[in-house]
Amino acid sequence: MELTALLFSLAALPLAMSETVLGVYIFSRHGDRTPKALAPANLTSLGADEVYSSGNYYRSRYVDSNATSPIFGLSSDIAVAGQMTVTAPADAVLQNSAQAFMSGLYPPVGALSTQALANDSSVESPLGGYQYIPINTVSTASSSADSENSAWLQGNSGCGNAVVSSNNYFLSSEYTSTFDDTKSFYSDLLPVINSTFDAKQATFKNAYTIFDYVHVATIHNSTIPSSDLLTNETLTQLQLLANAHEWGLAYNSTDTIRAVAGSTLAAQIVQQLNSTLNSKSAQPFGIQFGAYASFLSFFGLAQLQNVSAEFTGIVDYAAAMTFELVTNATVSGSEYPSPDDVSVRFLFANGTAAQIEPRAYPLFGQSETLLPWNTFASEMGKFAIGTTAEWCQACGNTTGQCASSTSTDSGGGDAAASSTSGKGNGISLPVAGVIGALVTLVVILGAEAAIYAISGLRLVKKSTLAQAGSGAGITTAGAKA
Repeated sequence: MELTALLFSLAALPLAMSETVLGVYIFSRHGDRTPKALAPANLTSLGADEVYSSGNYYRSRYVDSNATSPIFGLSSDIAVAGQMTVTAPADAVLQNSAQAFMSGLYPPVGALSTQALANDSSVESPLGGYQYIPINTVSTASSSADSENSAWLQGNSGCGNAVVSSNNYFLSSEYTSTFDDTKSFYSDLLPVINSTFDAKQATFKNAYTIFDYVHVATIHNSTIPSSDLLTNETLTQLQLLANAHEWGLAYNSTDTIRAVAGSTLAAQIVQQLNSTLNSKSAQPFGIQFGAYASFLSFFGLAQLQNVSAEFTGIVDYAAAMTFELVTNATVSGSEYPSPDDVSVRFLFANGTAAQIEPRAYPLFGQSETLLPWNTFASEMGKFAIGTTAEWCQACGNTTGQCASSTSTDSGGGDAAASSTSGKGNGISLPVAGVIGALVTLVVILGAEAAIYAISGLRLVKKSTLAQAGSGAGITTAGAKA
């Protein structure tokens, strides 16, 4: 009897220790697309289905009325625009991926969209109640407009020091030795790729573009010229070489400005999660679609390469990293936890989440996958670039808007705005996305560099293939999509 009474009393207690998700931030790559070498690149039906499936998975995890980890206060059926921020560059592949993802996250609502009119008739929204969710266009250091048609990009921000750093990779012994060692490997592939690449272009210099071209062909083409050359070993080697090439361009442990895309992304992540805390989850959901090299840059800065070699390779289509803001404290309409009671969990799915379950990994060399909010924000702050003044100083830029920023920095300005604040439910970090809109000029890099005019959206136009040659540098470097 005593045991029965105890069980009943325990059942009556509130589940104070159950975890509540206060908000999430997701950074996702686009779905399958046509190859960069055959611009303009377009999202394929397969690619749309991949990101749609991922959106549907995250719906079952965070949004649905029966979600396994429902986000506090988030509408489960009817999308409320004010509760979320959805962003993607003006690039068509990334914008369309965002739309397909959101269709999976908030699918058509059917009868729920029916409205009664004054004349006693009713009308249902088109396409079965399809939900039109705004996708904000951004141009930031993590991605740019038309990025899927550009073979070489460096965060598309015009960050001078990052461009120099990435160009230094082409002068490194690591690059030059690999270039020399793989000459025959790439020349042997010419029968497969010679409709697009000539003999001078078939080198390690174009490791990613060649891999991308062949990779897309193996997915979509029923017949490939000289396909007998594409053995499993050859395909694996193409992937590994592309991985090494892109990792070398996106991150360097002794020169972290190379990872400027990851630094500005880090600021955006903290800004969004901090906004969730400050608003008491009024805007708990944020997602951005961007370049795969931004993943690599962030992985390096967050020390994830020490956790798994997976984090040094090109992420698959529809791959996504998620940052969950969680608490075990009581959360209700009148009660909201303080920052001291909030933690962050990092999850990564290397591909469509519907097929590859997102998995938690420890950040910053920590042993635990759940970090206190203040620890997370502090660690991110060590490499995040969140203001114009910080960006200009880190990049060594002094022209354009950086000239104005430099002249006014002594008065506090943006630099002061980046400091930690004890007010509200988190730290104050300005939106990192303003960086891309403010920077208008790429620095001049010696005799090898070219001057690129950058528009308001910083549309970067380059040839789809880089010129071959072991000694040649590039004027923009590695944040590709």
